[in-house]
Amino acid sequence: QVQLVESGGGLVQAGGSLRLSCAASGLTFSNYAMGWFRQAPGKGREFVATINWSGSSTYFGVFVKGRFTISRDNAKNTVSLQMISLKPEDTAVYFCAAGRTTLGYIRDAASYDYWGQGTQVTVSS
Repeated sequence: QVQLVESGGGLVQAGGSLRLSCAASGLTFSNYAMGWFRQAPGKGREFVATINWSGSSTYFGVFVKGRFTISRDNAKNTVSLQMISLKPEDTAVYFCAAGRTTLGYIRDAASYDYWGQGTQVTVSS
C-alpha cells in the first residue's frame, strides 16, 4: 500500500520559512516524479513544484518566484519543499504527490498517481 505522509507544516509569520517533508512508502521511489500542490480555503488545487526521479530537474509555479526549493533523497524515500519569504497568500494545505514516470517532472495534477493527506501552512501578517 502506497503512503505519502507530509510533515513540517505550521504557523509562521510573514517573511518566515518552513520546510515541508514527504515520506513515501510502498513504492519504488526512484520510479516516480514527485510534486507539491496546495489548496487554500475556497480555491482549487494549485501546482507548487515538481522534481524528476533523479532530482536533476525541477519546475515551479509562477507565484514561487525563487522563494521555494524542492529536493529529494531517493535513499530515504523523501521529498522536501523549502519555503522562504513566506507571504499570507501562501496559506494553504500543502499536498505531496507521486507520479510514475522516469521521463521528467509532472506539472499536471491529473497525472499523479498517489497523494498525501496534506499539511497545513498558515502565514500570519
